[in-house]
Amino acid sequence: MAVIAPTPIPVAAQAEIPETRLLAGLGLTSFAALLLELSLTRLFSVILFYHFAFLAISIALLGLGAGGVFAYLLKNRLRKFGTRALATCLCAANSVLVVVVLEIVLHVPVALDFRWKNLFHLTILYLTTAVPFFLTGLLFSIVFARESSRIPRLYGADLCGGALACLAVVPLLNWLGGPNAILVSAIALAAAAALWAETGAARRNAALLALALVVLTAANYSGRLIDVVYAKGKFRDPAWVEFARWNALSRVEVDRQGQGKVIVIDADASTYIMNAEVARWHETAWEDALMSAPPALANVLRPHGEFAIIGPGGGVDVLRAVANGSPSVTGIEINPIIASTIMQGRYADYSQHLYQRPDVHIHVSEGRSFLRSKAQQFDVVQMTLVDTWASTAAGAFALSENNLYTVEAFQEYFDHLNPDGMIAITRWEFREPREALRVVAVAMEALHRLGVANPARNFIVASEGALDEDGIPVVVLAKKTAFTPAEEAAVSAHLNRYSKLHALYLPSQPGQNPFSALIASNDPYAFARSYAYNVTPVSDNAPFFFFTLKVGHLLRGETMRMGIDWKVNLGVLVLLLVLVISLVAVFVFLVLPLEFAGGRARQSTLPLVYFVAVGLGYILVEIAFIQRFVLFLGHPTYALTVVIFLLMLSSGAGSLFSRLWLPRAEMVWIPLLLVIVTLVADVFFLPSRLAALVGIGFQYRLLVSGVLLVPLGFVMGMPFPTGLRALASPRGCEISADQPALDNGVEWAWSMNAAASVLGSVLAMVIAIQFGLTVTLACGAAAYLLALVVVPVLQTNAA
Repeated sequence: MAVIAPTPIPVAAQAEIPETRLLAGLGLTSFAALLLELSLTRLFSVILFYHFAFLAISIALLGLGAGGVFAYLLKNRLRKFGTRALATCLCAANSVLVVVVLEIVLHVPVALDFRWKNLFHLTILYLTTAVPFFLTGLLFSIVFARESSRIPRLYGADLCGGALACLAVVPLLNWLGGPNAILVSAIALAAAAALWAETGAARRNAALLALALVVLTAANYSGRLIDVVYAKGKFRDPAWVEFARWNALSRVEVDRQGQGKVIVIDADASTYIMNAEVARWHETAWEDALMSAPPALANVLRPHGEFAIIGPGGGVDVLRAVANGSPSVTGIEINPIIASTIMQGRYADYSQHLYQRPDVHIHVSEGRSFLRSKAQQFDVVQMTLVDTWASTAAGAFALSENNLYTVEAFQEYFDHLNPDGMIAITRWEFREPREALRVVAVAMEALHRLGVANPARNFIVASEGALDEDGIPVVVLAKKTAFTPAEEAAVSAHLNRYSKLHALYLPSQPGQNPFSALIASNDPYAFARSYAYNVTPVSDNAPFFFFTLKVGHLLRGETMRMGIDWKVNLGVLVLLLVLVISLVAVFVFLVLPLEFAGGRARQSTLPLVYFVAVGLGYILVEIAFIQRFVLFLGHPTYALTVVIFLLMLSSGAGSLFSRLWLPRAEMVWIPLLLVIVTLVADVFFLPSRLAALVGIGFQYRLLVSGVLLVPLGFVMGMPFPTGLRALASPRGCEISADQPALDNGVEWAWSMNAAASVLGSVLAMVIAIQFGLTVTLACGAAAYLLALVVVPVLQTNAA
């Protein structure tokens, strides 16, 4: 997240800043900025929709970039102020501003539609949240400009501070919650102001400000002072809420709804807490209520089977399994607040201690990682409406649930079944089927890979009512072996008992509908090409199961009438909207100011291509690795923090060593070549290496992540500062303490690098959705290859 815009300032006019204080102040400021960015993504997921969480990355990059540009434009006015005085003032002001921005974000309602009012509110959020990053970019630019002889060490301190923020964000979100984590970033900025301060009075004032923010954070520990006010454009009445808790994965509430209690995740997805005694199952209305739902078909066919339930939530599937006689139910819940704090803690009595029964085994883990680590076989692997639509800092489409619905995932489910076991997947369905239909397509491809040539008799599909409206739950049962006539008869008898259940596909009665057409085709890819929606089987390389639109839908503007899955499909339009906003913002705040600056600010194009390529390559690689490591580490938040932490820390080390290892700036071709070779190897071998190690312990996966990412990050940290050295120095010379950088295009280089990072963060997701993660990583390698090609022009231009 480095922002570098050197400005020529006479060395004699500035007092030498002790290097320890300089690097510590810069690192702490960087820590605060990245912690703010990561915490905002978690907050945006709750108050907006998960698609908008992706905005935080672009906002941060844009604000940092604009700060650097304006530092260049205002350099003559800023010369009269000392570096430490400016830094103290900017950090102190920013710490107060962060609190103001937090209040604005919490109190501005934004619904998910494109009415002018909501676009206006979204613009307010976009611009106000960019201001703290703008001030940080202004500070970084001034420091880098006036301390140009220390660029590698400054860049290293910047990256190390950001790496520590990645390390801190998960425990801070777990312990303090989203709003308080943002307040911690304000505390860090106030502490940085105290660190920068030259006088005792300034240091005391900054320390008092930090102390006041600590008191505010402590007072808000319970979230009663500063918390969510509006979510998804609607006022969140605190009278509904009995319990609320944040962690790195989501914000979880327990709300009262009539006589029941419901778990609400990120103010959107919900799951009811079961309140039934298993022993009195047949004496209450619970039996009819739960057995009349489509997922109950798995219990009808395997009443005494062993169940593995992924995403048990409030216990609906667990209760149904144990009440029907299952001797062992394994629940795999990714969120510890739901599994432990709610179901086995605060609401254990209300749920009749369902999760503490001897025949129920609850594990806090990601579904696939858990199954990979166990040799246990089950009679049923079940997932019922597992779709939190809750984002993490990884941004749009970085959902852990996506990796549960891939062909590779279904192969693993089938591998963990007993010979006559089945998977039972329930999804929402629509007048024009697409989600449950895609489940059939994925399961069909998985069965093909397992050697089942024609799985026409391996499916049973049933719905709760006819598909004459949107939002109908549909269960897909699939086996490695054919369903027997006795099993089909048992299903038919159950459907007859509960009239609201409808058969969409039975082996002996396939019917006439998209499900029967897909299964009869025995070719999910050919069927998907001619079908109205994108129901192609998805893979781990592009795990975007919930995105079912085709290009024609987007071109015809049909997104807003897609049904209840508009919340998912609209994310694609949001990505395109962010891309357009980013293009406009980059031009207005980064390119246009430098263009109007005139004079020596205008530079030839080729040297700037190098910095565009490096910025684009870094962000493409970073986001591709975050997405790729979601499955490996078990959740997007873990992938984000681990990948960014390791890349930034190792890149910081690479920057620090770049001057020692590359005494001449033109030697930058060496790390560029190493990056390209490593990325090409990862394109071919990384997916298989990670897939083979998914089941190992989490601490070992962290170790593997370090082995894979640290060497790459180390060499990725060298091209940017080394390129700046080349551009900022006369041919054959290096910038030194007594020869600060000239007006030679470094501002333009930084501006183009920032622009590439802003646009690349969006482009990475667009490429991943359209072509997959492997192609995204390959594009990152291609960007570094372009940088390698234009290396010779750097020194030529500087001469």
